[in-house]
Amino acid sequence: MNPDPLRWDGILLPFTVSDLRSVVPDVFVHRRPIKEVTLAKAQLNDGQSLYAVNDLFIGRKTHVSARYELRLEDQVEQQSSSGIIVSTGLGATGWLTSVLAGAAGIVGSATQLPISLTPDDLVSDEAYGQEAATEGIGHDHRAAWSWPSLYFTVREPFPSRTTATELVFGQVAAQKPLRIASQMPENGVIFSDGVESDFLEFNAGIEATIGPAEKKGHLVV
Repeated sequence: MNPDPLRWDGILLPFTVSDLRSVVPDVFVHRRPIKEVTLAKAQLNDGQSLYAVNDLFIGRKTHVSARYELRLEDQVEQQSSSGIIVSTGLGATGWLTSVLAGAAGIVGSATQLPISLTPDDLVSDEAYGQEAATEGIGHDHRAAWSWPSLYFTVREPFPSRTTATELVFGQVAAQKPLRIASQMPENGVIFSDGVESDFLEFNAGIEATIGPAEKKGHLVV
């Protein structure tokens, strides 16, 4: 439920407190429509797993850069960044939207940067196309909830002699999972839905396979 419609957009919160008196009894007798939602799953090579309704975060506990190898199909990169966010269709209106809004603002202001970068340097053609896809999702939020793919974004990737920044945005599907090998000696974590206290350790030697979960969520609408 949306506790304060005047303050919160409530994109994922269709009910107010006053609605509960009628909604809850309807749920118990199966009179309310149910929307199926795709979940995300992180599966570690040590057998542990974690599910997410909205987002998975893969990175460091602190603001120290995360180091890892990122693989999507035949693309492989060594990266140093502030972490990776993997969003479901349900969560695309949250963290993913803010990341894309920031990126769009940077690209739009690229001509004012005091360095020799252009919009083409900052965002690839492929990323523009994928951003357009997520923009389309945003116009019909409910249609995106059961979308079988996830989206990943790399936060603040750093280019260096040993790290690259080409593989920073894309789609993740069951047949095209995202694979991440940790290169962090300590404080590497994976947590879901913003709950930082409930995490999987993701330190050197651990590999994570990220993709749509085998089970679905069900949301009363």
